[in-house]
Amino acid sequence: MPWLLSFLDRTHFTVTALTATAILITRSAAVLYFGAGALACSLSVKLLKHGIRQPRPASQKQKKTYGMPSTHSATISYYATFLALACVYLPLHPSLPASTLVRALVPVVVLPCATLIALSRIWLGHHTWPQVAVGCTYGVGFAGVWFTLWVNWLQEHGRTAEGIFNSFFLSEG
Repeated sequence: MPWLLSFLDRTHFTVTALTATAILITRSAAVLYFGAGALACSLSVKLLKHGIRQPRPASQKQKKTYGMPSTHSATISYYATFLALACVYLPLHPSLPASTLVRALVPVVVLPCATLIALSRIWLGHHTWPQVAVGCTYGVGFAGVWFTLWVNWLQEHGRTAEGIFNSFFLSEG
């Protein structure tokens, strides 16, 4: 299974590319907001790391950054939590079929993948269990706050911004 660990060690490239693709294809304010949340989660965890300054576990290839909390675990937990909440509480994008199967399929695929990615940080020797657990907890909490901001306030502004964007950039004139 070394190929799997090698792939899991580089998932940040895959996840970033998929997010960028979703933003470009959908041209949706909600998807852009989701991507901005992933970036904000990642950057805020990196700031927190510099405050805590807990070293990573000793391994063959020592990274120069701190370990607590795990940025990968926080960010992938943000992804999984926000997507699961969106599937339950938000309308699906018009390009997707409006079905219960689509709503259920995303969390069924994303949650195990996120768990595997978070656990791989331990298996690869990049983080300890507590560093991953705190990262996951941070990501889940960040997603909850970010999602609540969207649903309770920013969603309406997002629709307005999306309409302006689409009329300006997608007009036939």
